[in-house]
Amino acid sequence: MSNLKKYNNIQVALHWLVAILVLLMLFMGMTVLEETPNSDPAKIDALRGHMTIGGIILLLTIVRIIWRRASEQPAHVTTDNPLMDKLGVAAHYALNILTLLVALSGVGIAIQAGLPDIVFNGQGTLPEDFSEFLPRLAHGLFVKLLAALVLLHVIAALYHQFVLKDGLFCRISFRNPKD
Repeated sequence: MSNLKKYNNIQVALHWLVAILVLLMLFMGMTVLEETPNSDPAKIDALRGHMTIGGIILLLTIVRIIWRRASEQPAHVTTDNPLMDKLGVAAHYALNILTLLVALSGVGIAIQAGLPDIVFNGQGTLPEDFSEFLPRLAHGLFVKLLAALVLLHVIAALYHQFVLKDGLFCRISFRNPKD
């Protein structure tokens, strides 16, 4: 069991960078991309940003997982409820897995729809819609699951901070925890 009280600064930076990018992508996907028809030329610009940021999230998540496995970690947070403790650990694994699945299913849509040539090289036009592509169904499901889990993660973090008052936020901040 580790005596560390917080994650190292690289893990903290990766956590917050991925978190911000995931929130941006959830917002962008559920608003701009959902509301803009594929016939609108602005859709290509939106997809270019979405695909670029999605690729960055995929790479950062892989780096984050590798860095986590290679680095010493603080012990898992414990409460007075062993079931909640296990669910918390499972939720952290699920956040990484869902982030990867969302990104990979997005790559699947891009490949199947020929989006790299259309979006980055201006060759061709967007399909009428993306629902005909099998990875689109998975992408939509994974996005909804990820959004729900992110919301639960935020609620759990706020619960730790303001109800349990266990200093959980210090573990994932650049500040040193109070001894």
